[in-house]
Amino acid sequence: MRIVQYRYPAYRSLIPASSVFARSPWSGMEAEFDRLFAAALPPSTNPLFPVDLYEDQANAYVRAELPGVNRDDIHVEMTDGNVSISAVRKTPPVDGQPEQSASFSRTLNIPAEIAADRVTAAYENGVLTVTLPKREEAKPKKITVAVK
Repeated sequence: MRIVQYRYPAYRSLIPASSVFARSPWSGMEAEFDRLFAAALPPSTNPLFPVDLYEDQANAYVRAELPGVNRDDIHVEMTDGNVSISAVRKTPPVDGQPEQSASFSRTLNIPAEIAADRVTAAYENGVLTVTLPKREEAKPKKITVAVK
């Protein structure tokens, strides 16, 4: 993310400030908002897709919305504490136009308590669910307290 310092528009008007036609400090705000959104949003060449992260006592989960993507065009990779999800959405040729495709990718950091050798992924109805099982030593343990 890039931090941008805001500067108020310059007041270089020959008309006195008391005039009805004086420049408002709010003029040009639409252009400033457009500039700020363009700086904050990722470029459209490799758009991100929505991802939900949640966990229970035994597993952590990554849910990614990938509607219109074939199962064969989804790749999930686990390396060095990261889960990388990449997908390609292909549109069939229409009216003599060639086949078009759009690629998506996302890399997420995962906690160290995940057992990487037991990671599974399932794709159903446009939603990819990656299940990240926790190691046994990382799972919460119930301790009974003896009362004397």
